[in-house]
Amino acid sequence: MYYQLNNNRYWVEQYGTGMPVLLFHGFTGSTETWQSYVKRWKHYRLIVIDLPGHGQTHTEVPVSTESFCEDVSELLTQLEIKRCHIVGYSMGGRMALSFAMLYPRQVVLLVLESASPGLANVDEQIARQAKDETLATMLEEQGITTFVDKWENIPLFDSQKQLPETIKQRIREERLQQSPSGLAASLRGMGTGSQPAWWNKLSECSVPVLLVVGAYDHKFVAIANKMKKQLPFAALHVISKAGHAIHVEQMELFDTIVTEFLNRFAKDGGFYYDN
Repeated sequence: MYYQLNNNRYWVEQYGTGMPVLLFHGFTGSTETWQSYVKRWKHYRLIVIDLPGHGQTHTEVPVSTESFCEDVSELLTQLEIKRCHIVGYSMGGRMALSFAMLYPRQVVLLVLESASPGLANVDEQIARQAKDETLATMLEEQGITTFVDKWENIPLFDSQKQLPETIKQRIREERLQQSPSGLAASLRGMGTGSQPAWWNKLSECSVPVLLVVGAYDHKFVAIANKMKKQLPFAALHVISKAGHAIHVEQMELFDTIVTEFLNRFAKDGGFYYDN
């Protein structure tokens, strides 16, 4: 159903009962990203959100990372949830970390799959913003099909070419269902170059963090190792025979690792820290 959160309208789906777990998809994704896990994680209260410009959360105006996090805080208030777990993939992982840094009292723990704290160097940020603007313009001028043809063939997703055809087609269809203007707005508002850089503040992160990366994804393995050294409470899993999207490429293992981490912090229906 739709929720009006401050100035933005979000599509939100809820499933199950138990510990509240927010699920944030990646760029070109939607609530469909997590449907396989909705079936597996019935013992949690799952809150699955279409991020701005994705799925049924329509917007043609860029929403900043800070505004999105403010909206998520409001959503938790409306749902009467004081604290929750967050699982975020790629862009969703960047948003999950940002939310924990901005609203730590509303977060129990984070699971960050193939995520980063942004870009620490201003020159890198500017360069990335320019690249994202080029992609945004491509979306607006050439349409979703041309963009998806290019996007699914970038090196980041090479390992996904080994997936069964049915899974590859499902991922492609999810991408093709996106709005060009919505994705363009997402790139401009919540792209890696536009989000806050958290590298210098990771030591202040007060919640436990599980970092999950695929061994084939060398760039994000390096990022995760660097993050682990700076985060006060962090565990790192490097998954063999997987690239950027572990939740697709190694579904059973991802399921096991994530649920074991979540369950470590649940006891008698409440929350506790196991340091």
